[in-house]
Amino acid sequence: MKLVRVLLAIGLGAAFLFLLTLPVSAEAQLFIGLTIVLSIVGLKMIAPEGTFRVVVIMFGAAIVIRYLYWRTTSTLPPVSELQNFVPAILLYSAELYSILMLGLSIFIVSKPLPSRAPRRLREDEHFPTVDVFIPTYNEDEELLAGTLSAALGMEYPADRMTVWLLDDGGTAEKRGAANIQDAQAAQRRYENLQVLCEKLGAKYLTRERNESAKAGNLNNGLTHSSAELVVVFDADHAPTRDFLLETVGHFNDDPKLFLVQTPHFFLNPDPLEKNLRTFEKMPSENEMFYGLIQRGLDKWNGSFFCGSAAVLRRKALEETDGFSGITITEDCETAITLHARGWNSLYIDRPLIAGLQPSTFSSFIGQRSRWAQGMMQILIFHFPLFKRGLTLPQRLCYLSSSLFWLFPFSRMIFLLAPLFYLFLDLQIFVASGQDFFIYTSVYIIVNLIIQNYLYGRYRWPLISELYEYIQSVHLLPAVISVFFNPRKPTFKVTSKEVAVTERRMSSHSMPFFIIFAVLLAGVAVTLYRLETEPYKADITVVVGIWNFLNLILAGCALGVVSERGERQATRRVKVNRRCQIHVGDDWLQAAIKNVSTQGIRIDVIGKSARTVSVGEEVELRVTPLADLPEDTLPLTITNLENTREGAIFGGQYVTQRPAHYRIVADLVFANSAQWSEFQTHRRYNPGVIGGILRFLRMSLYQTGRGLAYFGAQFGKTQGRLPAGASREARS
Repeated sequence: MKLVRVLLAIGLGAAFLFLLTLPVSAEAQLFIGLTIVLSIVGLKMIAPEGTFRVVVIMFGAAIVIRYLYWRTTSTLPPVSELQNFVPAILLYSAELYSILMLGLSIFIVSKPLPSRAPRRLREDEHFPTVDVFIPTYNEDEELLAGTLSAALGMEYPADRMTVWLLDDGGTAEKRGAANIQDAQAAQRRYENLQVLCEKLGAKYLTRERNESAKAGNLNNGLTHSSAELVVVFDADHAPTRDFLLETVGHFNDDPKLFLVQTPHFFLNPDPLEKNLRTFEKMPSENEMFYGLIQRGLDKWNGSFFCGSAAVLRRKALEETDGFSGITITEDCETAITLHARGWNSLYIDRPLIAGLQPSTFSSFIGQRSRWAQGMMQILIFHFPLFKRGLTLPQRLCYLSSSLFWLFPFSRMIFLLAPLFYLFLDLQIFVASGQDFFIYTSVYIIVNLIIQNYLYGRYRWPLISELYEYIQSVHLLPAVISVFFNPRKPTFKVTSKEVAVTERRMSSHSMPFFIIFAVLLAGVAVTLYRLETEPYKADITVVVGIWNFLNLILAGCALGVVSERGERQATRRVKVNRRCQIHVGDDWLQAAIKNVSTQGIRIDVIGKSARTVSVGEEVELRVTPLADLPEDTLPLTITNLENTREGAIFGGQYVTQRPAHYRIVADLVFANSAQWSEFQTHRRYNPGVIGGILRFLRMSLYQTGRGLAYFGAQFGKTQGRLPAGASREARS
């Protein structure tokens, strides 16, 4: 019976491919394409889940295969015309890559696992011992105090948990550096962090030399500790109070489980979100990965370690002599090595940490360059498709994750391809304008619908293309360098604490303005060729539309690299907690409205609050979520607004002793529900048409803003602002 089902499937597949490769007229192709598009739209609206989900994907696959067959058999120029054939093959290869990645994505996320139900430890269960590792390199003491305090505030038996600060900024090598200033700074850091850890109740650990970067630092922690489980938090990733309760129990259920990974949730926007002002309105870039792709990987036992917000089993790490350090992405490399040894992983789709991400475009590019280079190293040193020990689905999962970072090649080819025709008259696409339009437009429409169908709540139309474009310009050389020298890339810590207080152009912005100018010239050439070469109007119109779409993308990118200034150094988090404020001799009832790692906003009830003045110090009393030795925290009033019932004021924390850091961490980080609520608020699907219209409107505005910033910057270098510069560019 099984053989019959296999033969039947092969027969149906062969018949399916035969029908898709039948030659038809352009009119028939348009009719077939529109019929399938309408069918997909109808199914998507009527029944988006279950069996119909598979049917929608199959309809989409039919259009993609039909397009690929047409591209392969009917559109490539002859090899004898090298000037046309070479760029044509580059474009064809970029399209093959895109189709391959679409296929791998569909395999991974077509039916992802639902979010796992909470699995909390029962009182009668074994509570494994836990070592919490917080590796640090150059983060300041205040940030580390917040992360340490949040980790120490996790709900877990105190005698079963040890928090370690693994400091690579105070190593003996750095304290003995030839540069006296560097050596003194390292010595001060070494002494100060030792005192901080002692007062908070954590352990401080450094090492002799800075070898193997983060992997070496973590492995040094392993040699000095002994707990059954190891938790890793980046220095700027503060856990919620229930992190361990939500994760550790799974290790009791599966003795072969080596990893429980949780999402990375960020308090601050990345440069695109900040400069386009989408942080609270649109799903963040990482949400597609953590909200959907990781659940898809989890279905195939392919969810991997992401460097932080994870729990690992020491016994598994001992099999590989600790964290892998051949590549600069020690997290994914460790995971693929352990998966190949038969260990299992698990993903919990609930944000249980809050971290920081790069706030400037330059630091954003630096971080992504490291990720891209590390994944290329994995592709070279651990080619997933042939990695022994992995199941076939795991091989495809890791292949997708590593191949993804080749997108700079395809993205730049798609950008340049229409310019080959417009400026150089190269025939890289042999087809009539009618065929080009019919096949390509239906293919693009189906692609947009399928992506919206799979990722709609997590990634809006054209946003992926924008993220890829703004990275490709600078990532392309970084990726190429790995293929020439795979062992050359070194681990570089991403700076995330640099605040942009005044509007400015990013130091990485100039290539984007040059590209925009070239694409704009392409529009002019399109109009010129329509006038002078009317016999080529059909193909010129199609290529001109392609170039214009690239211009819209490039215009939006100008807004990304035009960095806005921010008044607040840290992002405020909305909360609603009761508290009391000590004013004079009275304790007044109050409510906390928002908090950050630096300050707080409080609504105070009581006429006595009106007597408080800016600069005055008051005391805040709040019931902590964790069991803390103190419940009061000094505040300095930074702004004040009197109301009929009392007053509204902003305060800055006065952290006079370690216990105060514990209270701040409890206020900001302890409650995991607030992160889930924030994500849910901005996760909705605007639809393909709605998403595209939003993007077009945003692109138009950001193009103008970017050009205004550029004009203001140019005028500043000339000693004056340009006449007519926008008010926003001047502010």
